[in-house]
Amino acid sequence: MEPVKIAAIGGSGLYAMDGLEQVEEITPDTPFGPPSDAITVATMAGERIAFLPRHGRGHRLLPTEVPSRANIAALKGLGVEKIVAFSAVGSLCEEYAPRHFVVPDQLIDRTRHRPDTFFGDGVVGHVAFADPFANNIGAILSEELAQMDVTAHAGGTLVCMEGPLFSTRAESELYRSWGAHLINMSAVPESKLAREAGIEYGLICMVTDYDCWHTEHDDVDIQVVLETLKLNAGNAQELLRRVVPRVAAAPRNEKIANAAQFAVITDPALRTEATVARLRAVIDGM
Repeated sequence: MEPVKIAAIGGSGLYAMDGLEQVEEITPDTPFGPPSDAITVATMAGERIAFLPRHGRGHRLLPTEVPSRANIAALKGLGVEKIVAFSAVGSLCEEYAPRHFVVPDQLIDRTRHRPDTFFGDGVVGHVAFADPFANNIGAILSEELAQMDVTAHAGGTLVCMEGPLFSTRAESELYRSWGAHLINMSAVPESKLAREAGIEYGLICMVTDYDCWHTEHDDVDIQVVLETLKLNAGNAQELLRRVVPRVAAAPRNEKIANAAQFAVITDPALRTEATVARLRAVIDGM
């Protein structure tokens, strides 16, 4: 198979889109186990693109159960250099209302139980993550959203919590006091692993609710979340069709592509052979 340079990560509706050509389904194996589900590879707007359902078809995996290392490793193995990811989020501020789209530019990690690095087991590496999202992809997303019949916002800080329960009121107010704008359960470790693998990662947040801080709105409820996502599915698909050619044509961000180039600090003579073999699947130059 020829390398697939772009991937979309999301849920229902993003791997079963209309107008796809040359569709095939693959189930790659990785040194980190199997991915969440089979990956659909197809042609969209003249570009080959891989679709990966983060939680598996039918939404079978809790946020903590998503095999993110396997997912990113599988996409890396296909040749993916850029990821456009979609996520449902709660809003922590008045102006980011349900059904709005947001392209965040910062991230706060509040997860606790998830493997969030490819390193370890005898090989230590530290990769810079000051700007967690690929700003060049973010700019394309924001520009295309501005041309659509939606309300969209460029920029914002996203809190990624562990889940699967939603926030307490105290937590929601704490995150607001930090100046955070959005909250979800899936941006970490996906974005961190993509950076270690040298893959540009852009995120589109689809606001479904006001979490539980807003006194004039009901507390977050999964049925409301699902209904809002259903209403936004068409807009999400239109956005992806719009951005794919531009993301494909954009120059690669070499800083991200080479993020792990000098990350490993373990003495080469002491590196665990089995770990190095696994890392070669995701870290260039190992």
